[in-house]
Amino acid sequence: MELNGCGTALVTPFRADGAVDEPALHALVNWQIESGIELLIPCGTTGEASTLTDAEWLRVIEVTVGAAAGRAAVFAGCTHNATRVAVERVQRVSEVHGLTGVLTANPFYNRPGQEGQYAHFRAIAEATSLPVMLYNIPGRTGANLEPATVLRLAELDNVVAIKESSGNLAQITELLTTAPRSFKVFAGDDGLALPILALGGAGLISVASNAIPQQMAEMVNAALNNDWVTARRINRRFYRLMQAHFWEPSPAPVKAVLAMLGRGEDVLRLPMVPVGKATRRKLDLLLGELGLLVGAAPGPMDNLRVF
Repeated sequence: MELNGCGTALVTPFRADGAVDEPALHALVNWQIESGIELLIPCGTTGEASTLTDAEWLRVIEVTVGAAAGRAAVFAGCTHNATRVAVERVQRVSEVHGLTGVLTANPFYNRPGQEGQYAHFRAIAEATSLPVMLYNIPGRTGANLEPATVLRLAELDNVVAIKESSGNLAQITELLTTAPRSFKVFAGDDGLALPILALGGAGLISVASNAIPQQMAEMVNAALNNDWVTARRINRRFYRLMQAHFWEPSPAPVKAVLAMLGRGEDVLRLPMVPVGKATRRKLDLLLGELGLLVGAAPGPMDNLRVF
């Protein structure tokens, strides 16, 4: 399986009453694929998976797979800090016809050591025939998956990739230079996409691409094709927006941006709340400068040339 390019860690659209908005999710998936996104991740961190019921979690995955209709790979978020529950979940989601694989993050809260994480991920991988993408996000889970442990897990036939969101470029470089070429390393932070791609990363799993899928896909594809002039130009233009999605806890800012672009409702589930007024004003100004709002003239940064 060839796995590379730009992926989107999908938001989960909610209606005003808090229910999952399936038509909005279907429309979001279509827009992503039509814009050049090659990989979709429903029910990850950005998808507020921790606030979904088991039935909602499975339904969001089913809707995403159905809307994708084979046009893009779909790796379903499948994380739990109790290994037994994680195994049960991966067995359940493996029955979704057309699902490409699963994405599973470090066990949260427990903060297991390397041996505990190895046993946890191995149990998940052995419970499914689907490809497994590891997800290292210590800032959320309190546990870091070290390169040596990733290499052990990469020996399992169906552990095929990792989304690296540690923010530790030295650690990611070590992994990129020691892992088998068949094992894919994806950047998990928009702001580190180009350095990781330059070092041999397979792609990016993006938050920003929820709102600017075409631009992020073009940037990643340019980098993968060694067109660094184009990749740097796009990165420079949209870097502030990439960072803006974390001005407040994610995914609140990107949901606000999507609402401003007419692509969704600004509804989150507690304990997540919409961004405050000050952040909302800053986001509105930034989108206007970028020419992304309807009727807004592109700002001067559109003419930047980077070499």
